[in-house]
Amino acid sequence: MRPFACDAVIINNGKVVLIRRGTEPFKGEWAIPGGRIEDNETAEECLVREAKEETGLEVRPIRMIGVYSDPKRDPRGIIVAAYLCEVIGGELNGGDDAAEAKWFELNKIPKLCTDHNKILEDALANL
Repeated sequence: MRPFACDAVIINNGKVVLIRRGTEPFKGEWAIPGGRIEDNETAEECLVREAKEETGLEVRPIRMIGVYSDPKRDPRGIIVAAYLCEVIGGELNGGDDAAEAKWFELNKIPKLCTDHNKILEDALANL
């Protein structure tokens, strides 16, 4: 069975939160924060937990952006549900397997790992 994860697209005032991955695969590359679901969680609980662990921010999901399931999207075969989120607390700092967390202006997005640029494009189309 393929693993399942949730990604948090956190956009505020024309900026988005990205993390620099601190572990392989994609170590050193920029990504949307997120991670794998645990056995006792809903997708939304996973999303909130992973966002807090990787960015220090407390978020609330606003709406689902989409489900990304192409087997070639990630070498680990992960299926991801991406959500547009709003910040409700916390302070931005990288944690868990994120070496860094940073706000990026939407017109200055670096190349992201896997299909995260596509996920971000889909999120912006839903605003």
